Amino acid sequence: MKSLSLAQPHIIVMVGVPGSGKSFFAENFAQTFNAPYVSLEKIIPYTTSDDDAMTLMQQYVDELLKTNRSFIIEGGTDTRIEREKLARKAKAAGYESLIVWVQTDPATARVRSIRDIKNKVNRTLTAVEYDRIVKRFTAPNSLEKPTVISGKHTYATQARIILKKLSADRTEISTHTTAPVRPVERSRRNNIIVR
Repeated sequence: MKSLSLAQPHIIVMVGVPGSGKSFFAENFAQTFNAPYVSLEKIIPYTTSDDDAMTLMQQYVDELLKTNRSFIIEGGTDTRIEREKLARKAKAAGYESLIVWVQTDPATARVRSIRDIKNKVNRTLTAVEYDRIVKRFTAPNSLEKPTVISGKHTYATQARIILKKLSADRTEISTHTTAPVRPVERSRRNNIIVR
């Protein structure tokens, strides 16, 4: 297995409606790069309430932020407010946040969601529950700089998009290791007169 060796650790935040393909991508990416993966959906069956699951997930994230290792999180990031809170926490710990927005057409997402929930946690997500979750979801805005992938593409295609984004971030970080010369300083340096 490969590992994610980035100049700055990243928290890869999966967002999208249920059934869009977030889990599919996150699980495969975590396995490919031997990266920690925290999923609210996987925590819920071991707790007595959604609030308890969210509290436990927050504790996992807090511990992972101490490791200086890139990781993936899915769940608890349906609203812009939740994502902004997570981004502030990540930044304070020296992490860069990468929002990965998985998009799939609504009809496909609904069918997948109801089928996948039944298979994973042995309960059926009703149409009412699905609609409630979708209504609560806030799409990322341009300030969050989301990287969009299609939930209908192959994992290899999705991974290439994310790796390209991560390598672009890495290049951007490495090219700014020294302070850029301001235009005023450059013009002074070029106007040296020798007498």
